Amino acid sequence: MILSMTGYGKADARIAGGKLTLEIRTLNAKGADISIKTSFIPKEKDLVVRKRLQERLVRGTIDLYATFEPEAAAAKGPFNADTARSYLEEARSLLSIPGDPVAEATLLSAILRLPDVADKARAEILGPEDWPAVEAALEAALEQLCAYREQEGKALYADVTSRVGIILSLYEEIEALEGERLETVKGRLLKNLEELAQKPDPSRFEQELIFYLEKYDINEEKVRLRQHCRYFLETIASDPHPGKKLGFILQEMGREINTTGSKANHAGIQKLVVRAKDELEKIREQSMNIL
Repeated sequence: MILSMTGYGKADARIAGGKLTLEIRTLNAKGADISIKTSFIPKEKDLVVRKRLQERLVRGTIDLYATFEPEAAAAKGPFNADTARSYLEEARSLLSIPGDPVAEATLLSAILRLPDVADKARAEILGPEDWPAVEAALEAALEQLCAYREQEGKALYADVTSRVGIILSLYEEIEALEGERLETVKGRLLKNLEELAQKPDPSRFEQELIFYLEKYDINEEKVRLRQHCRYFLETIASDPHPGKKLGFILQEMGREINTTGSKANHAGIQKLVVRAKDELEKIREQSMNIL
């Protein structure tokens, strides 16, 4: 079953002094664009985390977030007095509130809740003994995200395969109109000759008509389009990560549909071609999110 590149996973790690929450969000991308948007992960573990994210998620825009919630006892511990003092002095100069004890108390209360004032130094939050819990949380978040991707993948599979079926059915309708198209072309040529007051030799006319119609023959396009559709369905059913390959197949499908339209020379067939192009574009949009 195919997987979507869109996903979300979240898990908590209980560590000394509080709770670390990991969140992973993914969107579609051509490669693996990994961004660790937190300073809680130690630098020496950065490559380990990136490698694990790429192993499990393969491709996509991958963002990892981490937030720390200290326990009540830890939250009452020492705060960064120098940082708090600096913020307070800057706020006084900006707000012009010197000498107002109520305003300063309110301001100080807000400053003391700022992360870089109230929290411990971020580098000190995770110790070596905490890393197994963080790794377990990372795996749990990845499991949740992969389950989300699988669920989204089922919906993508149902949508794109049904649209390929619609394109095939539209080509059945095109095929049904081909006899009418030939008669229309033949009638148009005869009418033009009548207007010119010309009476062509019947056998020569048939030869010229065959030559003319060969330029508008779409049998090869029909055969190739059906082959591409079959290959698309086989690939999406058997390849665990078919996204990029499906994009190439869709390019070939589009080429055959466009050529059919340029050769159509029939209003009914042109309308069916437009509908096929619309379905193909919807498949293309959806396939961009397939892993």
